[in-house]
Amino acid sequence: MLQSLLVKDYMIGDHLAFKPQTNVLDAIHKLLHHQLSGAPVADDAGQLVGFLSEKDCLRIALNSSYFDGRGGLVQDYMARDVLSLQGDANLVDAIELFISRPYRCLPVVDGKRLIGQISRRDVLRAMEKLRR
Repeated sequence: MLQSLLVKDYMIGDHLAFKPQTNVLDAIHKLLHHQLSGAPVADDAGQLVGFLSEKDCLRIALNSSYFDGRGGLVQDYMARDVLSLQGDANLVDAIELFISRPYRCLPVVDGKRLIGQISRRDVLRAMEKLRR
């Protein structure tokens, strides 16, 4: 049954995304405000270029404690080798990635253009919906 459900139907389409030039301290504030464990980074054309996670943000805190730094830009800290899902992938594909990798959420793309984000919780909500 899950194989017939598509990622694009359960992803968050109105997602938080950063630009590479975003101040990283502002990005941290937004992650906390939206209660997200990370967010994709897209260029001006809307193409996925990175991902900023809580773990990346912890590195910022550690660096600032050693080097008395005050942040920088998202592009300085984001992961550039980003795993993503196509919107027309099925939820089984998402589940397999979440089980095999430590990621809590993944960007969703159409080609290379960022269209949303899906989390472990979104997949569980889809399963709950099927149960009803």
